[in-house]
Amino acid sequence: MNATTTTNLTTTYTPRPIDPLTLKQLRITDDAARPCTPYVDPEGGSPLRCCLRPIAPEENVALVSYAPLRRWAAETGANPGAYDEQGPVFIHAEDCGGPAADDGGEYPFARPGALRTLRRYNAEGRIIGGRLLEIPDPATEGFDAAFAEAFADPEVALVHVRAVEYGCFHFEVRR
Repeated sequence: MNATTTTNLTTTYTPRPIDPLTLKQLRITDDAARPCTPYVDPEGGSPLRCCLRPIAPEENVALVSYAPLRRWAAETGANPGAYDEQGPVFIHAEDCGGPAADDGGEYPFARPGALRTLRRYNAEGRIIGGRLLEIPDPATEGFDAAFAEAFADPEVALVHVRAVEYGCFHFEVRR
């Protein structure tokens, strides 16, 4: 989603993949201080957070521990305290160039019927609300409405989108 964004009348929401510098670091040592261990995924299907698409069969990937709020806090000077968490994410084992520019403006991993939680964080990195979203068809309208609702609160600095089933981080949207 380098140049592609989704627009809700006057507001643009841009799903953000893990940034290239962070990916470079995670491909050596993850946020739990474990070395990256690449492998070939025979089946594919799991969500890649580097390029915001599913793993294709036989791709060389890695499952690493990632702390998105910690990384954001380091950029902004926030102190999320106990809200700092880390969890598993799939990334390409080598540089992939990020999301395709021709994604059609759709949100990643937006399978209608899937459940997502949208966690809202303030400028200090504290959770100040959230929302359960059952992804509708069309998904874009559902996400746009949920982000509009979140960012209507001026205290919301960013929103993390996570899968309900496993709590996996999918992507973030910043103000």
